[in-house]
Amino acid sequence: MASPNFSIHPSLQQFYEKRKWTTAPFQREVWEKIFHQYNGLLNAPTGSGKTYALFLGFINWYIQQPTKPKGIQLLWISPIRALTIEIAQSMQRFLDESGIDLNVSIRTGDSTTKEKQAITKGSVDILITTPESLHVLVSQKNSLALFSSVQLIVVDEWHELMGSKRGVQTELILALCKSISKSLIWGISATIGNLDTALTVLLGTDYDAPNVAVVKHTLEKPIHITSILPKTEERFPWAGHLGIRMLDQVVEVLQSGKHSLLFTNTRAQAEIWYQRILDQFPEFAGHMAIHHASLSADIRHWVEDQLHQGKLKVVVCTSSLDLGVDFTPVDTVIQIGSPKGINRCLQRAGRSGHQPGKTSTLYFVPTHALELLEVPALREAIKEQYIEEKLPLTLCYDVLVQFILTLACGDSMPLSDLLHCVRRTYAFQDLQDTEWQSIVLFCMTGGTSLQAYPQYSKLTIVDGKPKLTQRRLILQHRLSIGTIPNGRVYQVRKWKGGYLGSMEEWFISGLSIGDKFWFAGMCLELIKVEALQVIVRPSTATGVSKIPTWMGGRMPLSAQLSEMLRKSVALFRSGDIPTTERTHLAYIKTRQETVSIIPDNNTLLIEWFKDKEGTHIFVYPFEGRLVHEGLAALVAYRISLQMDISFSLAFNDYGFELLTDKELNISSFDFKALLRPEGLLEDMYASVNITEMARKKFRDIAQISGLLFMGYPGKPIKNKHLQTNAQLFFDVFMEYEPDHFLLQQAFREVLWDQLEEVRLTKTLQRIAGQRIVIQALAQPGPFCFPILVDRLRERMSTESIEDRIRKMILDYAE
Repeated sequence: MASPNFSIHPSLQQFYEKRKWTTAPFQREVWEKIFHQYNGLLNAPTGSGKTYALFLGFINWYIQQPTKPKGIQLLWISPIRALTIEIAQSMQRFLDESGIDLNVSIRTGDSTTKEKQAITKGSVDILITTPESLHVLVSQKNSLALFSSVQLIVVDEWHELMGSKRGVQTELILALCKSISKSLIWGISATIGNLDTALTVLLGTDYDAPNVAVVKHTLEKPIHITSILPKTEERFPWAGHLGIRMLDQVVEVLQSGKHSLLFTNTRAQAEIWYQRILDQFPEFAGHMAIHHASLSADIRHWVEDQLHQGKLKVVVCTSSLDLGVDFTPVDTVIQIGSPKGINRCLQRAGRSGHQPGKTSTLYFVPTHALELLEVPALREAIKEQYIEEKLPLTLCYDVLVQFILTLACGDSMPLSDLLHCVRRTYAFQDLQDTEWQSIVLFCMTGGTSLQAYPQYSKLTIVDGKPKLTQRRLILQHRLSIGTIPNGRVYQVRKWKGGYLGSMEEWFISGLSIGDKFWFAGMCLELIKVEALQVIVRPSTATGVSKIPTWMGGRMPLSAQLSEMLRKSVALFRSGDIPTTERTHLAYIKTRQETVSIIPDNNTLLIEWFKDKEGTHIFVYPFEGRLVHEGLAALVAYRISLQMDISFSLAFNDYGFELLTDKELNISSFDFKALLRPEGLLEDMYASVNITEMARKKFRDIAQISGLLFMGYPGKPIKNKHLQTNAQLFFDVFMEYEPDHFLLQQAFREVLWDQLEEVRLTKTLQRIAGQRIVIQALAQPGPFCFPILVDRLRERMSTESIEDRIRKMILDYAE
């Protein structure tokens, strides 16, 4: 038990004094709370000293204990591998200077066999790991004893995990540790709008314990957002290609900074920007690197290390460098296009000025004129501290099945104890006995539909505990642990050796031997494809424009940023946009008001026009891409109930388009009725073929729950076989067991994730209180033009899209 008299050990004070640092009030508060054995959540901005608040809080408590227990004392869970390295370095720096004999170890997918064995032998005091690696560790023998000594568990970047299946995975491991030890639990979150919910989910049913605290960093970290704009007041593009036309101005900012991060929203954009900068400004060669999730770990680690040491001037990156990693030398951050969320904007801005009290600056590069409206929206949101909330997931049965099998590979526990452990989590606190019985039966026999097939009988009860007894099943399960579904990816390797990263199958299938493409910042020539390996060699070819793209790269606007954007549009209408953006929006404002109107907050604008393609209808709720996708399908379906008609659909973050080749009398449409919230669920089921969407979603669920095995290293199951098997499972359950828990989860996830049912309902309720203005256009205006361009991008190549946009502007804008 800790002493009731809180004191700070001299080693902490000496560490701070040596660096001329001042202890922040929130750090001292965390140290005191941990000293008095509180659980809690720390909310502090990036670069304020969160890591040392929790780590030194533990150290301060630990070194003042009369006896020092053996085994893992501090368990630190991080959502990304790159962050584990930086945390370990920060911890080791203090331990070395203070002479405290504690061993720090990292366990991730990149760890060596020797490093992993040291952990299982009990020679590690502080373990830093990821949720997936932690579950792999739990699947080993004697794992429960390994975690019985844990005194404190820290979940870093909790806002990034919560609201995802990785978060549910983390909840289960926290409940397990609480069941076998008396460990404290603390979360760290830089940006999240619902702190109380975050703490509730983190602690599960222990939330009501007497010693629980939320500690907030009260000093605001200055965030400055600056738009990068054309030098002249020429007409800003209505729609552009990734902001590349602003390359000269972007490079000026890069040249003025010492060390810069240039963020894009997708890996393909990162490759494009890296290539274009080098093409036009070869002096950056040797001083610039690229970093994204599809590059090899060696490349990513090299980039991170070089950035830490201040040896790189520019790194073009994606969300792979969003989180927590402290690149102190970075003084400049550039964001290409909308960050799509206030949290993401704060995270990326916080990469610069990553020290307490320093101002973080983000340069915003709009890819088209309307994105300039997001700049004042972001500034106001940051000023009001209006941060996105994360909604927790519940009853993710596939994750629970995986967890049960994971435990069954190692020590496990009696089923009654396991159920009690599971119900300690927020995600499964309402799990019913019938649901639990169905899940256990599924693990043991495959359930009602699959019990006749021996390969789906996995669990057996040994000494009252569920166990996996077949070595083949244990190996297959350990290879499958994780909640991020693995699409079919190919390893990209150089002809003479060297792993570069991975690409998705659909891009590789479009290449021929000898084709040139850009990847990892290099021009490569395809030599051959064998198994799941793409063999390439560097090429000196010029004019190469093929760049791999990855599925799922288009993020929608968050609900909070959408709300702030609607306010920004209203300011745009009244002319109250800040001066720096107002000048370059002047032409757009004049043009939009000439051909149509700019809506206020109480108005829903609908525009339409006819051309050789047919009748175009545009609706502007400003609610984000996913909501607009659902709304477009809903309105199209409700119109089809009134007449025999079909539509093609297009959408972006601002609105959606319905296009039909029929002549329509738009004035006869009752859009209030078409956009009514009543009957939403029934009409959505009819309009978007939710069964087919659930069928696609089911493959991920089947993979996580262990129904699908992806294959052994070097011997993967063919993609078409995986798809066929997933569809077969889905069809069998639909016909013979329609109430199967995994099947019902698939439908629930479609409504929750893909269609954003809750947000869609709120949007329709908001529209019900608005007036609707219908404007006929003689030609497309600035609001609808980006949607037209988005539709073109779905069917045209990068090379042709830019020429087509120029032609459209000439056709429509003059």
